[in-house]
Amino acid sequence: MYSLLRELLFLLSPEMSHHTALRGLKLAYQLGLNGKAEALVGTPVDVMGIKFPNRIGLAAGLDKNAEFIDALASCGFGFIEVGTVTPRPQPGNPHPRLFRLKAAKAIINRMGFNNHGLEYLLGQVSKAQYQGILGINIGKNFDTAVERAVDDYLIGLRKVYAYAHYITINISSPNTPGLRSLQYGEDLRRLLTALKQEQILLAEEHGRYVPLAVKVAPDLSPEEIAGIAEVLLDCEMDGLIATNTTLDKSAVAQLEHGAEQGGLSGQPLTEHSTEVIRLFHQHLGNRIPIMGVGGIMSAQDAVAKLQAGAVLVQIYTGFIYSGPQLIKDCVKASNQAY
Repeated sequence: MYSLLRELLFLLSPEMSHHTALRGLKLAYQLGLNGKAEALVGTPVDVMGIKFPNRIGLAAGLDKNAEFIDALASCGFGFIEVGTVTPRPQPGNPHPRLFRLKAAKAIINRMGFNNHGLEYLLGQVSKAQYQGILGINIGKNFDTAVERAVDDYLIGLRKVYAYAHYITINISSPNTPGLRSLQYGEDLRRLLTALKQEQILLAEEHGRYVPLAVKVAPDLSPEEIAGIAEVLLDCEMDGLIATNTTLDKSAVAQLEHGAEQGGLSGQPLTEHSTEVIRLFHQHLGNRIPIMGVGGIMSAQDAVAKLQAGAVLVQIYTGFIYSGPQLIKDCVKASNQAY
């Protein structure tokens, strides 16, 4: 049934299809057609001090403004991550900025952190009935200089702290100029040191500890992975999310839209993302848990990421191409694997 619905949705432009599908899912939830906003029964796992009901989550980017939490939760995800949200609202990059590469089961996006800002997102989170695990992904505004990026991340951290089970520091989107430079060397160390210090203060203020996870790009050399891992350990980060979208379009270069600027997600990213997870796990071991994301198009892809060293996985593009059945398949496969 979903395959038929997908074909109809794919007749629309990608961005219109995205909004139409989410509104339709929300309407179905409000009419009671797709069950409760709760996770599928899985093998629970403790990660970052949080008990996740199953290992399969929704990656950030699908619900940037937290407008569809309950409807998405009714699909059975073990956890939901919303955002990326910036301190101030911003429209993102000009249209068109989202491209579907159907033959490759892939998407290229250059959305540019389009969102309604922190206050709007937190208002939506407050309205949601969802009682499950919620991650909030924070970023910087496009017009905030990279040298002052820490200011935006501190604003985001302070604002979302009381609402999140964990907070993701997104420094790996390819669509905000200069953002990925924050992944390296002293820039990364300064940013994470400031955020760690603020996290400690907020934990005392709120009487609860909210873990911080850092989301990185797949376009990293082994040496860069080693350097990032060292900083994550030194700064006592609670989690790593690997990976964001890739700038490497070689696998889709011959396809329509294959040369569009932006980040590539979906099947062409599957193996590369898994390899990045494997390399990070070699450096981090079990000291910092990894959420694996990037090209999970089947249950086998999810299990491969878990075998590479991830303890949780997140889905985005695979959900668009395969629908809720992919979540059920991944939960079942992860239950059998653990």
